[in-house]
Amino acid sequence: MCVRIFAYLNYQVPRTRKEIFETLVTGLQRLEYRGYDSAGVAVDCPKKTATDTTDNTICLVKKKGKVKALDEELYKKYSLELDEKLCTHFGLAHTRWATHGEPSAVNSHPQRSDKDNGYEFESETDTEVIPKLMKYVYDNRENRGVTFSKLVERVIKQLEGAFALVFKSRHFPGEAVATRRGSPLLIGVRSEHELQTEHIPVQYNSGDQNHCPTSDSWPLTFDPVAYFKEGVQEMNSHNRPDCSDSISTVGDGRAVEYYFASDASAIIEHTNKVLYMEDDDIAVVTEGRLSIHRMNRQAGEDPVRAIQTLEMEMQQIMKGNFEAFMQKEIFEQPESVVNTMRGRICFDTNKVILGGLKDHLKEIKRCRRLIMIGCGTSFHAAVATRQILEELTELPVMVELASDFLDRNTPVFRDDVCFFISQSGETADTLMALRYCKERGALTVGITNTVGSSICRETDCGVHINAGPEIGVASTKAYTSQFVALIMFALMLSEDRLSLQKRRLEIINGLKVLPELIKKVLSLDEKIKAIAQELFKQRSLLVMGRGFNYATCLEGALKIKEITYMHSEGILAGELKHGPLALIDKYMPVIMIIMRDACYVKCQNALQQVTARSGRPIILCCQDDPEVTKNAYKTIELPHTVDCLQGILSVIPLQLLSFHLAVLRGYDVSARARRRC
Repeated sequence: MCVRIFAYLNYQVPRTRKEIFETLVTGLQRLEYRGYDSAGVAVDCPKKTATDTTDNTICLVKKKGKVKALDEELYKKYSLELDEKLCTHFGLAHTRWATHGEPSAVNSHPQRSDKDNGYEFESETDTEVIPKLMKYVYDNRENRGVTFSKLVERVIKQLEGAFALVFKSRHFPGEAVATRRGSPLLIGVRSEHELQTEHIPVQYNSGDQNHCPTSDSWPLTFDPVAYFKEGVQEMNSHNRPDCSDSISTVGDGRAVEYYFASDASAIIEHTNKVLYMEDDDIAVVTEGRLSIHRMNRQAGEDPVRAIQTLEMEMQQIMKGNFEAFMQKEIFEQPESVVNTMRGRICFDTNKVILGGLKDHLKEIKRCRRLIMIGCGTSFHAAVATRQILEELTELPVMVELASDFLDRNTPVFRDDVCFFISQSGETADTLMALRYCKERGALTVGITNTVGSSICRETDCGVHINAGPEIGVASTKAYTSQFVALIMFALMLSEDRLSLQKRRLEIINGLKVLPELIKKVLSLDEKIKAIAQELFKQRSLLVMGRGFNYATCLEGALKIKEITYMHSEGILAGELKHGPLALIDKYMPVIMIIMRDACYVKCQNALQQVTARSGRPIILCCQDDPEVTKNAYKTIELPHTVDCLQGILSVIPLQLLSFHLAVLRGYDVSARARRRC
């Protein structure tokens, strides 16, 4: 079940019902790129009379289809109540991509408990089990004093698998409870008053936490009023409240707004102050105060959650003049690779410093092997750089799909260094592999694009690729930035190897001109679009290459199948005789990557095999290569660069091709749904 959440709580901030609807709908629209087939909202029902009790009931509005259809339905239903002002209100909204139950209004989210005393299921979704269990726990509570958060805690104890949940209840009006396990969830905080501190304490159920804060305990509740600069007591040197002063309450009517979302892109237009929740955190807002609860404290666990300042800006998540986020992000790659290298490569001294790894450099150099772990596109980034990592580090390098790595119970040792590559930093299988390796004492390194993500927090050290927000579901610029980040790691590790200095200098010089070469590749967009017009009615497509470009074949084929729904397969050209050659004829579209590198002659041999079977290959090759172009049906000529960087240039035409194929085949490029890597 792929569900994206946006929720909004305004405490003592008067908002009309229309403004609340607009906030919820806009939040969902910011998450549309994730892919979905239905949407819904849950809000407080409007009062009918001054004595009517229906203000404590919840109205669900759910629709199959786009958020726009949901928006229209909201205004139809509440056309007479739009100007009603609500000082405090909590509303939540969801989009859903169906996996359990077909797309329909009843299967849309949010899901609810029954209105009566029964537990009859009305949808086909697995999610509905959760509110039904919540109602059962509420009905069987031992006394009326049980809090909303305690009820949620009892429910999530019974749940298995990954989830991100936000709860709203008519029994606890104006309160919000949120929790997560394996799925991202963050909270934005907005107030007219500037934050005094950016540390929120965690409340634990076990032990007595109601005492003066020490290195092992903190006060229990985050009261935004107490932490805003106006009217607060001085903080001590560690930003902890003084023991002699009690934490303020919100009794003086200070206003605050909270935003809960699966992704920062839905929050950034409202606030840049966010808190990333960790697995099994329970976030509670009561009377405008935010607190974080956990069932027990684990050894070494940080008893505080930090409010972070987002550095992204609204224009970064808007499409601008592009048709889709994917297209925009493909064309951002000259800038995104610069941002990955900025401050890390000194082209004057040929030094590479990855600040997140420098404290662990000696330990890494003493390791017995490197293990690179990822899923999908991130796995391909590891495949793409394995050869140069082996060459420059002179260490054995294993590249693993996270799911298979876990299935095999792979041996991991204390002197291994394990890299976990993930754009979002939340990829479930990669996270599980990380925890598996930590249990076995390996040094863990994160390569992510998301500050504050689970992989960032749980690894020993790491590198932020700094590619900027990747809104398109099909990863593009994150792939090339992961590629560059891993190349930089190899360069840093080999700095003291005299025998490798010539090779290092060649690669560093290649990185220096890489952004300009990417711009030249992007200028071929119209030619690639013309090729797409010839191919879009085909049912299958093969992509072949070897050496440094084998990963390009895998990644290009993945992009094509993911975005266009066309079957596509990446094939190692050296394996052509072992089965794939049987597929080749004049009707089978074949893309071949043949660059002037160590595999050039071998790839020409594969080209002869394809043309001998009447194949009509479309060839990605270096400029001015008559030996290759004379046997090609069509060519896409690319600038030549260092062999280990050529894959960055050769993947971009395949990214563009997949985009154009999808548009020509009539698919909404922004609505592909998958777990992002």
